[in-house]
Amino acid sequence: MSRAFVRESDDSDEDLNIPIRAPLPPGVKNLITPGGARRLQEELAALLEKKRELSRSPSDTPSSETEAQSRKIQLRIRQLQQIADSMVITPPPTGSRDRVCFGAGVLVRHANGQEATYRIVGIDEIDLDRNQISWRSPLARALLSQRAGNRVQFDSPSGKDELFVVSFSYES
Repeated sequence: MSRAFVRESDDSDEDLNIPIRAPLPPGVKNLITPGGARRLQEELAALLEKKRELSRSPSDTPSSETEAQSRKIQLRIRQLQQIADSMVITPPPTGSRDRVCFGAGVLVRHANGQEATYRIVGIDEIDLDRNQISWRSPLARALLSQRAGNRVQFDSPSGKDELFVVSFSYES
C-alpha cells in the first residue's frame, strides 16, 4: 500500500522540528537584552508548568482541542529552548554611555518634526508595536554608535529620511 494512504500517528514530532526563524548568518551572535532573556525564560517556565498540568489532567481520552493545545505548547517550548541555547545575554555598557549601543532606547526626531523612541534589541525580542527593533535592522544600524545631537541619514521604505538623535537611555 502506498505511504500516501497510511495515516501517520498524531504523535509525530515532525512539525515540532520547524526552525523558529531563519538561521542567523555565520558568525552573527544571537544577542538579547537581560530583560528580554528574563521574559523568555519566564514564558518557558510558565509553558513547562502548563504542559505538566495538561499531562496530569484526569481525562483518559483527551479531546482534540486539548491535544492541539498541547502540541502548540510543545512547539513554543521547543522554540524557546532553541532561542535559549543560542542567545548571548548582552547587558548595557558599563563604562562610558556617550554613544548608542545595543539595548538603548533612542529618542529621534524625524525631518518632519515627528518624534519617536526606538529600542534596539535582539532578533527574538522584536516588537514593532512597541518600537522595539532588531539591532540588525537598517534603522538600528544607522543609530548604533551615534551620539545625542547627531544627524543620521536613513533609507526608510518611503525614501530618504534624516533623523536627529535627541537622547538615549538604557533599561536599569
